[in-house]
Amino acid sequence: MTVKACVFDVFGTVVDWRNSVARESAPFLARHGGSAIDPHAFATAWRKRYQPGMEECRSGRRPWTRLDVLHRENLELVLVDHGLDPKKIGEAELAEWNNAWRKLDPWPEAVAGLTRLKRNYIIAPLSNGNIALMTAMAKRAGIPWDAILGAEVAQAYKPQPEAYLRTAEVLMIRPDELCLVAAHNGDLAAARECGLKTAFVTRPNEHGPGQTGDLAPAQAWDWVGTDFQDLAGKMGC
Repeated sequence: MTVKACVFDVFGTVVDWRNSVARESAPFLARHGGSAIDPHAFATAWRKRYQPGMEECRSGRRPWTRLDVLHRENLELVLVDHGLDPKKIGEAELAEWNNAWRKLDPWPEAVAGLTRLKRNYIIAPLSNGNIALMTAMAKRAGIPWDAILGAEVAQAYKPQPEAYLRTAEVLMIRPDELCLVAAHNGDLAAARECGLKTAFVTRPNEHGPGQTGDLAPAQAWDWVGTDFQDLAGKMGC
């Protein structure tokens, strides 16, 4: 089995979106009459609009649109759902609030594990995030990508096959020379159908207390690790 590059799901696999977005949202909520709103519940509600927003693009009902734009649209919808008026907050603060998604903290071992994997493999994100978002996140968090392949590269959102196949094409390798690392079984299943190798890592705290999904591998993935450090060892790094 010859793998030349490892590409990574980012939200939930590399970074802790829930706690990070809650932390960034708390002061905005406090300033704008939402101090009674649980920031973690707010983060979860914002994230729940992620897939429906992308589905509009996948289905062709709207042109492909950067995730930064979808996040910004979804922020206004979530604010309304929580009884807050986006118009009273103002464009500058809404734009700053939306940048919460560029300030996500990596899981504690993620950077060290990626650094080990980088010794033997090209490492890059295979994320639905756009390039500017991924770049800002990596710069802040010290994520040592060799390349940043945001969703603009594929002009498609996972799990559309183009998201996986065009990434391999851009790296000038065969699909079976590319390994997707993810904490989400569905993402890995779509990648496997496209001929990619697969590696599952567990992130049991992604969704907070009571998480029930993606706690164990759903298939016999090519590698399974408890985290990136464990995975690096199993992949010979």
